[in-house]
Amino acid sequence: MNVLIVGGGVIGCAAAYFFAREHGVQATVLERDPTYRTASSALSASSIRQQFSTPLNIALSQASLELMQPWRDELQLVEAGYLYLATDAGAAALEQLNAAQRSAGADIRLLDRNALRARWPWLAVDDIALGSWGARGEGWFDGPALHQRLKREAVALGARFVRANAQRFDTLGSRVRAVLDTQQQRHEADRLVIAAGAWSAALTSALDVALPVAAKKRDVFVLDSPATLPGCPLIIDPSGFWLRPEGACFLAGAPPRDGDPDDTPLDAIDHLLFDEHLWPALATRIPAFEALRVRSAWAGYYEMNTFDHNGLVGALPGWDNAFACCGFSGHGMQHALAVGRGLASFITRDTWGAIDLQALSPERLRRNEPLREINVI
Repeated sequence: MNVLIVGGGVIGCAAAYFFAREHGVQATVLERDPTYRTASSALSASSIRQQFSTPLNIALSQASLELMQPWRDELQLVEAGYLYLATDAGAAALEQLNAAQRSAGADIRLLDRNALRARWPWLAVDDIALGSWGARGEGWFDGPALHQRLKREAVALGARFVRANAQRFDTLGSRVRAVLDTQQQRHEADRLVIAAGAWSAALTSALDVALPVAAKKRDVFVLDSPATLPGCPLIIDPSGFWLRPEGACFLAGAPPRDGDPDDTPLDAIDHLLFDEHLWPALATRIPAFEALRVRSAWAGYYEMNTFDHNGLVGALPGWDNAFACCGFSGHGMQHALAVGRGLASFITRDTWGAIDLQALSPERLRRNEPLREINVI
């Protein structure tokens, strides 16, 4: 079987790895920029959580975390948990989510104001009614290290990585026969996987398949502070900011907002976002952060699925041998291992394996049946 994967980010590398490791299929991966300078994989904040609203995403996090364990030290995996904070207005929603998360096997604990003060005395919680904290199986890791490890493993097992910018397709009936790149080189395919992240929709449009996947920029700020925050988890504040430790520094940012334009240049860092919104909110929540400075900043793209904020995984409608694996809306890095394993199984064996990913099929777009994920961060 000749499998051609368009996109060499963490999703494409995970698929190539599992094609080879579990099915003996040496895929060819087309990557337009092997430096990955603007790839979401290279610019991710690289966190993993089980505090999702859909059981499928919880299962994908659990499976991916298990698959990471052999490389745990290399990936510098820190399981300090996510901490979602809610005011009175949001407390009921946290309680409802918690019941579903715990029934899915996630160790998520609800903490009232006094419990929050006792565990994290540096946190100002006078306006907080409830916190939801992942005691196990949540935290952060070195995402680029995972990406590069998967690429090395795939290559060692026979996968080929080719520098090429896919542009159009040679088709016959309902089958894709080959990809043609911008240099007019031809790349044959028995099976085609489009895993080009934020750029996937432009490719599927050449196959007359419209995917609601857009490049949404989000800014990440690297912060210096003399403050010490013992046991600091990844904090999700009601104001919308997120914060986590990174070595001796901290990372902070906010998710893409409704109405943000698509394809905003990554070098257009929104420093006003930090000055006018993030810093005041950070200093209110963590008073020690009144002494704070921005060391640096970067931006990356969420490959946002505007339909329902969940990944699109499976056969492209109308095509017998073309598949999508994109649109993960900020949780592609943490789910890459489980998704790549499932997709490789589906294409080679016609079964998803341990986790049924059928609910992520692009067919749900045609049926107008969204699988909504409300916890997007």
